Amino acid sequence: MSLEIRLAKPSDYDRLEQLVVDSFEPITMYRKIEDQFGPFNGKGWRDRWRVRMRKDFKTDIILVGESEGEIAAYAGGRYEDEFRLAFLNVLAVDRRFQGRGFGREILRTMMDYMKEQGAEHIHLDCLADNEPANALYRAEGFQETGRAIYWYAKIP
Repeated sequence: MSLEIRLAKPSDYDRLEQLVVDSFEPITMYRKIEDQFGPFNGKGWRDRWRVRMRKDFKTDIILVGESEGEIAAYAGGRYEDEFRLAFLNVLAVDRRFQGRGFGREILRTMMDYMKEQGAEHIHLDCLADNEPANALYRAEGFQETGRAIYWYAKIP
């Protein structure tokens, strides 16, 4: 089974917000931060993702993958022509559709799309403990170039 992949439409945005929040729940750094510090200004990690997604919808190239008449996968990124460099900002597969190769399929489609725009390289970030995603990226030819530590503190 494969995906029908297309550019997102504004009418997709509510569904895409929910897909990302649901699929990232077990792995998102936003939730890990909230587990340690609580919500920020009374807003939880899901709210932070929704705000991020709304910004992405205004600036990013958003691909949607459909299967069985439902949106099953999402990839969002941007392209910087000056550097011929693409950025994959979010890749998510609805948890009900995971394990079918849809992440790989939408990743490859995004890479092809970015190549058509002129990209020669693509960058993405992934948490070190998100092994399923990291295994996918390694298998698709990505090379780890560094690791980051994210620091948070309550300001006294």
